Amino acid sequence: MFSFSLPAIALSTSVGKDPGILVVGLAQTSDGDILVGLPDDRAKASAKALGVDLATLAAQLGGSAKNGKAVLVPLPAGQKLVVVGLGPIDVTAEQVRRAVGAAVRLIDALPAKAAQQVTVSLETAEPGIIKGAAEGALLATYRYGPTKAEQPGIASITLVSANKKPEAKQALDLAAATAAAVVQARDWVNTPANYLYPETFAEAARTLARTHKLGIEVWDEKALERDGFGGLLAVGGGSSRKPRLVKLSYAPRGARFHLALVGKGITFDSGGLDLKPADGMYTMKCDMAGAASVLATVAAIAQLGLRIRVTVWAAMAENMPSGHAGRPSDVLTMFGGTTVENGNTDAEGRLVLADALAKCATETPDLVIDVATLTGACMVALGLNVAGLMARDDETADMVLDAAEAAGESFWQLPIPEDASPKLDSEVADFKSTGDRYGGALTAAAFLSRFVPEEIPWAHLDIAGPAFNSASAHDYTPTGGTGMSVRTLIALAHSRAN
Repeated sequence: MFSFSLPAIALSTSVGKDPGILVVGLAQTSDGDILVGLPDDRAKASAKALGVDLATLAAQLGGSAKNGKAVLVPLPAGQKLVVVGLGPIDVTAEQVRRAVGAAVRLIDALPAKAAQQVTVSLETAEPGIIKGAAEGALLATYRYGPTKAEQPGIASITLVSANKKPEAKQALDLAAATAAAVVQARDWVNTPANYLYPETFAEAARTLARTHKLGIEVWDEKALERDGFGGLLAVGGGSSRKPRLVKLSYAPRGARFHLALVGKGITFDSGGLDLKPADGMYTMKCDMAGAASVLATVAAIAQLGLRIRVTVWAAMAENMPSGHAGRPSDVLTMFGGTTVENGNTDAEGRLVLADALAKCATETPDLVIDVATLTGACMVALGLNVAGLMARDDETADMVLDAAEAAGESFWQLPIPEDASPKLDSEVADFKSTGDRYGGALTAAAFLSRFVPEEIPWAHLDIAGPAFNSASAHDYTPTGGTGMSVRTLIALAHSRAN
């Protein structure tokens, strides 16, 4: 499997004598566009040498104050400056994240030797803005490929901030750990399915556990059969790559809150006997993005030493057609004894999640969140850039939405309406796994909710749209796996840590 290493990042209170490529901002004010972060002496010297102020020159070269609009400005003596639009002067962390990401992506396209060192100077002072700038810079350097030659040329990033308080360094450390987790999730999602399948994915989790001193338990196909995980066995039965259930545990002393994260880990989804069309199958190596996100998240939480107990459950299977594959109309006995009529073998994610949720609930955590590239219906409803959030109560939903807002990820709350439950009625089992074609994301959430007791707060994140970007890369978002939900989960854990 391939892996990506992030460049080093550090804080400085001023722009050094040799900043490498310097990134500054162009912001909108009521009096016109102004440069942000360029030291006065450099601005005056450059304007004198060029015969024009840099804001005007940037505009002449195609730059603007529009958020994320970046332009390279050549300076005297071979120096280089990137001017990037920030939008309105009262910027949010996400505006800064996107702007810095766009600037670094522009720099990353330069020849490697020209882009070894980058300095970002945007007058960042608030911890949230520092974190946003650092994440944007780091995440924009990401590339996926099998050779070192394809790695970016940026070796180090310096973020200029006048904030000398410990909170500034804490924000940078949080950003670095978060970016590393996002990159780990991206790497797993981008790995071809003949390299990453349940067994190798479980081994990667073992490596993660050793690195971060996490507890780990793995159920192979024999253990899954012994303990009655009928959903995982049915979904994984059609493949020669047998299913796995992975549990990672982080339990620091003094932690008072127990967060359980459950991830869908379908390493390739052909649709099973309800076979997908060829065009819809090509990117289905990404169907394990939920498991990738929750595994990477607990690593970051452990790296940061947050005082919160976290248990991660990753349900891994490959959904393939064969003589051993599960059939539509089969009745499955899930973990805990609930019987389910399988409505469609391409609705496999909810089956593996149901097993993991039922097992997770036996530990009675304080909050359960499952993450999955679950339904095309959610993509139809919310598009490719917004993920769905469903919960049984608004308090739990608001907790997740607050974390998402702080992290800069886009979630939209969808309901679990009362009329979704009757769609799951079955004449041969306790209930069915699918309903009709209307409101499919809502019906899927109604199904999953049955495997988490009412007294345990629970939320379901459907990241089917934004987890994989098939379009061109932009700002800090690459083509391929995005690591969607990792930032939100880490922000949530940070807010609940004591």
